[in-house]
Amino acid sequence: MRHFFMAMAMIGATLGSVAQAQDDKVVVELFTSQGCSSCPPADALLDELAGRNDVIALAFHVDYWDYLGWKDTFSSAKFTARQNGYAQAAHSRTVYTPQMVVGGSDHIIGSKTMEVMDQIARHRGADKVVGLSVMRNGDTLQIKAEARKAGLGAMTVQLVRYHPLEAVAIPRGENAGKTVRYVNIVKAWDTIGRWNGAGVFEMSEQVAGNAPAVVLIQRAGFGPIVAAYEVK
Repeated sequence: MRHFFMAMAMIGATLGSVAQAQDDKVVVELFTSQGCSSCPPADALLDELAGRNDVIALAFHVDYWDYLGWKDTFSSAKFTARQNGYAQAAHSRTVYTPQMVVGGSDHIIGSKTMEVMDQIARHRGADKVVGLSVMRNGDTLQIKAEARKAGLGAMTVQLVRYHPLEAVAIPRGENAGKTVRYVNIVKAWDTIGRWNGAGVFEMSEQVAGNAPAVVLIQRAGFGPIVAAYEVK
């Protein structure tokens, strides 16, 4: 019997650590393009970040490089719109690649490794104002968010699906002749719900296929990402 209770305690500790690891993860978004010669170092940095258990790394391929010699095979106008939304929230008139956005709030040139690492560490140490859990049952995600303080304000609930890895040979444009390894390539990004940021929010969402899914809770108007949960 003693061994049974010890085993149960170990299982409980493990589950607690998994929940805590999810709760502490920092979202790093890279806005990149296959047609951008300064992007491969940032793509490589995102590859490194994708291997960390405290980061959710996402690559959004923008489309404004598509007219300069090579069309990015992953690009989407939707992802450019997301980057423009961040620029407007930051009162900036320009967008650029490679750009990393850490936690939905800090904008950094994507190849500046130390600045990116410093911001990840800062976000890791911040208080978590929203608790988030996501469970997958077949093709359904059960999403539950809970406010840990009052007055959080309006939130958007977003679903991201990504492809983990692909190497691309680029025959034209600024990266002509290179084969670049891309990770966590975002294929879909959608707002699936809205929450007033008070009390408990629950919803379910249908998902198809085996692609990893990430649920983001973000302050409305491209504000900080207050919670994120990844289901692989």
